[in-house]
Amino acid sequence: MTKILIVEDDQALCDELSILLKRSGYAVKRIKNFQDTLKQMEAADVDLILLDISLPGENGEVLLQKYRKIKDTPVIMLTSRTEDIDEVLSMSYGADDYIAKPYHPTILLLRISAILKRSMKTPQTQLYKDIRVNFVKGSLLRGNHEQVLTKNEMIIFQNLLEHQGQIVSRDDLMTALWDNDEYINDNALSVNISRLRGKLSEFGIPNAIETRKKQGYVLI
Repeated sequence: MTKILIVEDDQALCDELSILLKRSGYAVKRIKNFQDTLKQMEAADVDLILLDISLPGENGEVLLQKYRKIKDTPVIMLTSRTEDIDEVLSMSYGADDYIAKPYHPTILLLRISAILKRSMKTPQTQLYKDIRVNFVKGSLLRGNHEQVLTKNEMIIFQNLLEHQGQIVSRDDLMTALWDNDEYINDNALSVNISRLRGKLSEFGIPNAIETRKKQGYVLI
């Protein structure tokens, strides 16, 4: 059974989420003591994490940033904040999705299903120039040099690689990332593209992604 960890200090909301997920066929784990939240997240054997931003002690964004250095389990950020900067930070730190409260239960379940579907794909690798791309591990390998990408960065790179030399629209990339381009702030895609470019440049591939204004992106 697919397991989901809820990291939410609002007990009423946590109860509500737990009931929703259990009725949808998921096994649910919860964090109730926020003294060692990161250690509990690390120790949890789950397939996805629902992580609130406003938490006692370290907030969700800080926890996510630290967690991503250890594990790549899919994470959906949940928050009542409405500032764009929170969404931008969450996505740049490696969140797989970002949902503002109050959320629609059906939309949340669809987002969870889409992310789990992506994360459970059959392992595969592919060559890009002289680089071995591991889609499942989320890494680029050239000799002994490895560059790790976040899940969203890898999804973008995989879509561009599958259409190398062709324009891939922003709408197509947002659909690949979040299944529905209407449900995500356009800034989130820009943040992920920028971070992917930076990592490719650090890996010795500068200017790999070209922007075609009003059209999309091209991997050269």
